[in-house]
Amino acid sequence: MPKPKPLIIVESPAKAKTISRFLGSRYHVKASMGHVRDLPKSQFGVDVEKGFEPRYITIRGKGGLVKELKDAAKKTDRVYLATDPDREGEAIAWHLGTALGIDPARAQRIEFHEITKDAVTNAIRHARPIDMHLVGAQQARRVLDRVVGYQLSPLLWRKVRPGLSAGRVQSAALKLIVDREREIQAFNPEEYYTVSLAADSEPALGAEYAAPWGEKGRVSRSEAERIVSMVPLGSEVRVQSVKTRERRRFPAPPFITSTLQQEASRRLGFSVKRTMSVAQQLYEGLEVKGEGTVGLVTYIRTDSTRVADVAAKDARVYVESTYGSRFWKGVGPTRQEKRRPGVQGAHEAIRPTVVARHPDSLKGSLGRDQLRLYRLIWERFVASQMAPMVYDATTIELAAEEHRFRAHGAVVKFAGFTVLYQETRDEGDKGEDDAGEGPLPLVSEGENLRVLSIEPAQHFTEPPPRFTEASLVKTLEELGVGRPSTYAPIIDTLLQRDYARREQKKLVPTELGGVVVDLLQKYFPEIVDISFTAAVEDRLDRVEEAEVEWRDVLSDFYRPFSEELARADQDIEKVSIPTETTDEVCSVCGRPMVIKYGRFGKFLACSGYPECKNTEALVEKTGGVCPKCGSDLVVRRSKRGRTFYGCRAYPECDFVTWWRPTEKTCPRCNSSLAMRRRGRHDTLVCLREGCGFEEEAQ
Repeated sequence: MPKPKPLIIVESPAKAKTISRFLGSRYHVKASMGHVRDLPKSQFGVDVEKGFEPRYITIRGKGGLVKELKDAAKKTDRVYLATDPDREGEAIAWHLGTALGIDPARAQRIEFHEITKDAVTNAIRHARPIDMHLVGAQQARRVLDRVVGYQLSPLLWRKVRPGLSAGRVQSAALKLIVDREREIQAFNPEEYYTVSLAADSEPALGAEYAAPWGEKGRVSRSEAERIVSMVPLGSEVRVQSVKTRERRRFPAPPFITSTLQQEASRRLGFSVKRTMSVAQQLYEGLEVKGEGTVGLVTYIRTDSTRVADVAAKDARVYVESTYGSRFWKGVGPTRQEKRRPGVQGAHEAIRPTVVARHPDSLKGSLGRDQLRLYRLIWERFVASQMAPMVYDATTIELAAEEHRFRAHGAVVKFAGFTVLYQETRDEGDKGEDDAGEGPLPLVSEGENLRVLSIEPAQHFTEPPPRFTEASLVKTLEELGVGRPSTYAPIIDTLLQRDYARREQKKLVPTELGGVVVDLLQKYFPEIVDISFTAAVEDRLDRVEEAEVEWRDVLSDFYRPFSEELARADQDIEKVSIPTETTDEVCSVCGRPMVIKYGRFGKFLACSGYPECKNTEALVEKTGGVCPKCGSDLVVRRSKRGRTFYGCRAYPECDFVTWWRPTEKTCPRCNSSLAMRRRGRHDTLVCLREGCGFEEEAQ
């Protein structure tokens, strides 16, 4: 009688297909389609009195699948649970084992960080029992979020409006967005001046005022005028010092989940949700010409920058064969990444599974988004294994009596990793190599130079920028709020609940978002307190490390929370959000239309309700007009959720554009101008076909 084939259970069909391809007919590989058990949707599902005991049920619609998996498990003496290598994956494996009647102490759990033949076969050889500490940490998070969501959300329904939600991490993130917006609104710009000087050299030497007045070269208007009068045109300044030192700029480490989300947002314009969706496809496996279905990148939910030895060796081979041995990071000094608390050493950074699989070789196999994200991951990883850029940073200080002017320059001596990749930055960020650009003229200490020009420039201080998805993820990570797998659903929930909206890729809180934050801040301060939320995350990490019992985490949180909940229910009066009147007129009775909220978001309703019950879809005007027919240009959403702009007269008029229209008009043809992003700069372009007008946005 033939020996029964072992059964491997993974989460997704794509993952199952990839594994089946290289394991062949020796194994059965089936997909659980994610979780098979969870807390019930329509009930609280947690018995607080019995130590927060969760009541799990088979997810609706998964009964047939569970039966199929049970039947398959009965036909073999070995079942491998190959779910993702993190808390969530460990919990899915435990739920699967429970549903299939498998003892969690059996060596049935396998984990791998890349879907390759070597990784999977090695994992099978090292099967282990379910890690109940990981399961406990996931259960603690799940139950904690259920307690907050199912007990706090109904309060918001009663006191604010139906359909709202308040999550533990989501509320803290919303407060960051609201606080930033209020900081911007309250900001009072302050005037300051800088003074630029050009001295006679070959080429002319440009320098900025540095001392002794002002701070960091910023002076008042009167001080700027005095400096200009004290250093007139034609006068001489002395070269006080010329200092040059060699500096190195090291490559960024390979991606972790949060840095991948940030860089994909900045460089590719991807939302966090879109990034994770495409990354999941690359991880689970795609059809590659000549190879079949292969996993292209390692596991994409990680907070570790560790690189496996074999991957580092493959990267070295590629770098040395393509660029030369001096471009490998093993030549000269290297920089070690600091390991952050809570990072699991066994995890790896996000990298290509095969370094030799160059992005260009996949052009005919991957979709546009898939190829762009794969190229980003591939380039970032290979660059992380390369030598640093070496440059000479020069500072020249000029003296005119007590006044000092400084010039900064840099000359690249060795490009290093920058021949392949350079990290982008968020608005307002400064990098370690911001010492200046280009070479400075050759001058000597003690030399006198004639002043060719000296000019003051007026500036105003600027408020902090609004959060983008990238900068919000970066801030949440720095503050220890949330974990790699939570950032995408956090942002998605804030947008879905109308707590925030995207404007020019920035996150702007709605009035509703501000109302919810203020209510939570007053009655549930810990829910929106960043340090408290981060402390809870730390305790969940300690559950994983077997330092804390998961039920103790829940108990410590629930006691004060339940008291606050009871007090708030008595004290909070019904919060009325002011009705927002629009300039739209009811097509039935002629009265103004107002914005209302329903199950599916905002809509327009007649202000004469209940006499007039007319409602219409809400359209967001841009201020621009259609260059074809003159109707308003409004915001539209594609089926994939991407924002574009189209004529309100559609389908009679089919004009659309990806560029956001503005109220400004073209000086050539009087059509609307639109804002277009080019690199890190905005330009205004005419929407009328054939006009061609374009200018830099002020």
